[in-house]
Amino acid sequence: MIQLTPREEAGWLAVGAPVIAGLVALALAAIPLALAGAPILAAYAQMANSVFGSTFAMTEVLTRAAPLILTGLAAAVAFRARLWNIGGEGQLYLGAMAAVWVGTGMIQAPPIVMIPLVLVVGALAGGVGMLGPAYLKTRFGADEVVTSLLLNFIILIFVQMMLEGPLKDPMGLGWPQSEPILDEAALPKLMERTRLHAGLLIALAAAAITFVIMSFTIWGVRVRAVGENPAAARHAGIRVSRAYLGVAMASGALAGLAGVGEVAGLKGYLTADLSPGYGYTGIVVAMLAGLSPVGVVVAALFVAGVFVGADGMSRAMGVSSFLADLVVSVSLIAVLVAGFFARFRVTWSKRAAS
Repeated sequence: MIQLTPREEAGWLAVGAPVIAGLVALALAAIPLALAGAPILAAYAQMANSVFGSTFAMTEVLTRAAPLILTGLAAAVAFRARLWNIGGEGQLYLGAMAAVWVGTGMIQAPPIVMIPLVLVVGALAGGVGMLGPAYLKTRFGADEVVTSLLLNFIILIFVQMMLEGPLKDPMGLGWPQSEPILDEAALPKLMERTRLHAGLLIALAAAAITFVIMSFTIWGVRVRAVGENPAAARHAGIRVSRAYLGVAMASGALAGLAGVGEVAGLKGYLTADLSPGYGYTGIVVAMLAGLSPVGVVVAALFVAGVFVGADGMSRAMGVSSFLADLVVSVSLIAVLVAGFFARFRVTWSKRAAS
């Protein structure tokens, strides 16, 4: 008979689970590679070369990682309080739209004013995007998984409407896109002749600040207490509803900053296909990281590397780039399984004779 015994300490499994997950995912991905007729070792060598083979390749990984760090943090902060924010994609678009609204000529100011203003407005817009589902949860008991998920589609339709209306670039030759961000509001490049921009520094700073707040402040303790046991937290005097709203604002703000980085640092203008799903992938990043802000950075780099490597492998060897989605998905499943064994010890015992 199988028995599950809770472990007193997870030990090395808690730290090694994400590493094990990544290795298992890469090993399992060899199966569809082989079925596709690609030489496995050569394919993985090409994948590694696409990530580490040049300075440009490595900057592409960092560029992809920047929004994933922010959306991963957005999910991790909310999930710590057991507030299931599935709306990171919509909040990203709200942040991007707010950045475009302010940064395309509404206000004329030098970069020292415009850049912080664009960041603040984008963060506020993303935060407001999560306040609705959080309020419905605290006031009416509505499931925030459903409300935040459905809000993604509403926000994207609203963005498309704005791009065909008030935000449409009159010089865009009819394409549904916004006017370009002013140079004064654009995030500076970190390296010439690459796409790497200051959004990476903002993401790393956000990770550091989130770690400090969640680990060493009273607010962080309250958030963790609410996540562990809302009833006990309420009995201890914590206003649970207020904590949920605060977490919702912080989570949405982080996702909104990801949108600001994409329009003000990378693309320069807003389109309906701005994000390839960073809001959803951020959930995977948060789970791979075990909801740790520091782990989010590592997990985001891993996921970004997988996407960039798979793209390079696809171009060089004719292998489907959807392999990256497979690796990320299997990594999530593997880390969940590893997390289970980190929490419980599985033992076998003979059934007692009747």
